[in-house]
Amino acid sequence: MVCFMTPPLEVTDRPFEGDADWQRVRRLLIETRRLVPTGWNWEIRRWHGGRFHTAGGAIPPEWRDRIHLWEDAEGRLVGAAFPEGSGDVHLQLHPDYRALQTSMFAWAEEALAVPDADGASRSLETFVFDYDTPRRRLLQERGWAQQPWGGVTRRLRFGEWRLPAPELDPGYRLRTIRAGDVEDCQRLADLLNAAFNRTFHTAEEYVTFSTLAPSYRADLDLLAIAPDGTFAAFVGVTFDDDNRLGIYEPVCTHPAHRRHGLARSLMFEGLHRLKALGALDAVVDTGDDPAANALYESVGFTETYHGTGWKFTRR
Repeated sequence: MVCFMTPPLEVTDRPFEGDADWQRVRRLLIETRRLVPTGWNWEIRRWHGGRFHTAGGAIPPEWRDRIHLWEDAEGRLVGAAFPEGSGDVHLQLHPDYRALQTSMFAWAEEALAVPDADGASRSLETFVFDYDTPRRRLLQERGWAQQPWGGVTRRLRFGEWRLPAPELDPGYRLRTIRAGDVEDCQRLADLLNAAFNRTFHTAEEYVTFSTLAPSYRADLDLLAIAPDGTFAAFVGVTFDDDNRLGIYEPVCTHPAHRRHGLARSLMFEGLHRLKALGALDAVVDTGDDPAANALYESVGFTETYHGTGWKFTRR
């Protein structure tokens, strides 16, 4: 066990060890939600997706080397660092332990950096909000460089706002996903691959997510069905009932059915359902794509924070 710095409070670090630790990270995300700015830590949907958008949902053995935990003197989890893909790192941190960022990035630079295409260097990326001056300064001091790509987190507060009624174009109809149904999950995978120009989505990952993910609710997985019965648009909504928070991910429309306002209508339907559940606000994350941001703005999700990528390179 190695600590890369001596924090002001007694903290130890260790590798991730399995399901009990997965649950502890989930609780850290839930419990810090009200203590930190929107987007500081992941919301639960993103954490659940990393595990349950794989066939079977078992924790891969390599997570022991790719997830690292920091605990206080009483064994309480106060920080976690891990990748989402290859060559990136995301910090989940209790705000009272900001000093641990140095230790967390030091671990990530050693454990998660991947070889570059030239084979002569290794690199690692992360995302930092523009407001987070201390983290930006730390990365600069450690030799990281700010990147041109960025992203936005958006928030909608329900308050006394009267939600517009969702209206689908004539011929389209609303329904929800049948949880665990292989045919539905395959058609959803096909829709996502077409909408995002991907090839990797499969029925198995959505069967797993819809049957095992703790945050999944079938009544919040919203579909627009085309006149010929095909899946035309999809909006997935998660409800964090501990924080009365709605989370939108993903939002998409098949290329053949765009410009009908389908995703916008499904987002409004999701807001009505969230409000009925007692949600206080809802969030959606997006990149810098103007079309996506225009859609979310039209629904009422205002930009809360913008951030950019940072890259570490070791030659």
